[in-house]
Amino acid sequence: MGRVSQAQAEENRRRVVDTASRLFREQGTHVSVADLMKAAGLTHGAFYKQFASKEALVEEATAHAFAELARRHSAGLERYDGQRAAAQQALIDAYLSVEHRDDPADGCPVAALATDIAREGGAREARRVYAEGVADFAGFLAGDDQDGIARLCTLFGALVLSRATKGSPLSGEILAAARGLD
Repeated sequence: MGRVSQAQAEENRRRVVDTASRLFREQGTHVSVADLMKAAGLTHGAFYKQFASKEALVEEATAHAFAELARRHSAGLERYDGQRAAAQQALIDAYLSVEHRDDPADGCPVAALATDIAREGGAREARRVYAEGVADFAGFLAGDDQDGIARLCTLFGALVLSRATKGSPLSGEILAAARGLD
């Protein structure tokens, strides 16, 4: 079997990072390398040609997830002609929706990765990337009359609790209550 071109290697790496970002948000960082590579459509051996370790991939996939979030923030600002309060409210409404609750793979990395990042003992870089992403998100949520960190904590808590109680009436009540706080 021949070697892959540099362009193909870069595409493979991008596919692995994108797949890992989604799977980690959906299932947690405990997803095996074998399962991850299968989901990406590549061989297990190809992983070690691209990444020094799984921890390195967790770091890169976390950064990728937060970059997606930042792009959504920018797109929201653009959609609302730079009107920050309108873009923030649209984001909050989407964040506290049943659709977001039910789609962690494409959802917020703050809520999806918090527990795994907290448990990653040796993954200091992933924790740093996560902390920077949380700070950036809180900064986006800050307003003249709102503390971004408090707002983010409300969103995060409501989303996590609504996911944990999914299937019960309480799940929707949690989302509605948090929407009423903003």
